[in-house]
Amino acid sequence: MKRFNKLLTVHGKQAGGSIVETMIATAILLIGIVPVMAMFTVAAGKNASQGDIATRTVDYSQDKMEQLLALSFNDGSTDTTVYPAAAAGGQGLGGTMVASSTVGGTDPAAPVAGYADYLDFDGNLLADSTSSFYTRVWSISTDATGFLKTIQVVTAAKSAGGDSGKPPSTKVVSAKASSR
Repeated sequence: MKRFNKLLTVHGKQAGGSIVETMIATAILLIGIVPVMAMFTVAAGKNASQGDIATRTVDYSQDKMEQLLALSFNDGSTDTTVYPAAAAGGQGLGGTMVASSTVGGTDPAAPVAGYADYLDFDGNLLADSTSSFYTRVWSISTDATGFLKTIQVVTAAKSAGGDSGKPPSTKVVSAKASSR
């Protein structure tokens, strides 16, 4: 024990800090950390909101792609702008298309009738764009042989969910071959 006490003694005085010194050091540390923690909390909240919206654009694009890939190659009548899809009244997969042609469009700012649908913030399908948060558009293109269709689906959000930043969007591309 004497040896331990000897290690703590420097020039005849006890080594170590007093409670006052510890409190001063703690106060200085808090003054530096609290503003950084507040900034971190705000940034984390904004990133979470934008990340959620971006994730939803991916999910909604994939949902539409799955719906379109389930149609037959020459389907030209299924209405996929309603849920569940109606057997008639729509564009389907563009019907029998000539080689090297395209129907629909992939610009959410200029949706093509029959190749667009609108979703609210929670992903519910809406009748029009009036109160939509997401716009989902798609196009179908044939290759030079006419036996392969390339389907593109783009889902775009109207805002980033934070104060600034570009609204997220997602593009999903897939191909469907004719069974001839």
